[in-house]
Amino acid sequence: MMEGADRVRAWRPRVAGVAEVLHAEWRDHAYPAHTHGTWTLLLVDDGLIGYELDRHDHAAPRSGVTLLPPHVVHDGYPVTAHGFRKRVLYLEEQVFSETLIGAAVDAPLIDDRSLREQVSRLDRALVRGDEREAETRLALVAERLAWHLTGRHRARSLPPAGQVARQAREILDADPVGAAGIAGVADALGVSAAHLVRSFTRSYGIPPHRYLLGRRLDLARRWLLAGDDPAQVAVATGFYDQSHLTRHFKRLLATTPGRYQRGGAAAV
Repeated sequence: MMEGADRVRAWRPRVAGVAEVLHAEWRDHAYPAHTHGTWTLLLVDDGLIGYELDRHDHAAPRSGVTLLPPHVVHDGYPVTAHGFRKRVLYLEEQVFSETLIGAAVDAPLIDDRSLREQVSRLDRALVRGDEREAETRLALVAERLAWHLTGRHRARSLPPAGQVARQAREILDADPVGAAGIAGVADALGVSAAHLVRSFTRSYGIPPHRYLLGRRLDLARRWLLAGDDPAQVAVATGFYDQSHLTRHFKRLLATTPGRYQRGGAAAV
C-alpha cells in the first residue's frame, strides 16, 4: 500500500503516437469531469479507481486495462481509503479510428492479462527512454486493443511472414542509420507495424528494433576502433548523444565506448 505524500511524474516521450506518460499516486484526490484530446490507456497498480464515463459509472481495478476514448467526459476518484497508484499513457487520437470510440465508451475495461503485460512493458520502455522498443511495443498494444474493440476480427489475408521479414531486413541493412522507424518500414512494405514486428521476430528471433540497434552498434564499434571521437560516433550512428550510445554499449559489451576504443588501440 502507498505511504507518504501524493506523487506525480509526467513527461512527453519521443515516440510517435504517445502524447504523454503520467505516473501518479493519490490518497484522496478526486479529479473533476474533463475530457482529453487523446486516448487514455490506464493501468492501476494499487487501489481501485471509480469514475463516470458518458454518465455511466465504472471502476478501474488492478486487473485488466482501461481505455478511455478522446472527447468523452469522465472523472475519477479513489474507492478505497488508501487511494490508488496508476500509470497512464495518453495516445494520440490517430492511433485508433474514431469509429472505435463507441466501443470504448460501452466497455472501457478490457480483462486481458496478456494485454496488461504488453502495456506494462510499453510503459517500462518509455521510462527507460528506449524509443525504438517503445515504438515496437506500441504497435503490438494498439493492434491488440483494436482487436478487442472491433469484436476480435482479424484480417483474412496477410503477406507471408518470411517475405515481410526479409524485405524489412534488406531496408534496415541498406541504411542502419537513416532507416525510418518501425512504422516507416511497415508503411514502405504495405503492412501494419504489428505484422512487421511479429514476422521479423518469428523469422529472426529478435524484434526489428533490436536488430537495428545491433547494426548501429556494429557501426559504432568499427568507427571507434578507427579512432573516431565517441561523441561524434554516437550521433553519426543514429544515437541521440554519447550517453545514449554508452547505455546500449554497456548493455551489450559491459564496457563504455571510450574504454572499448582505448583497448583496441592498445591491442594494435
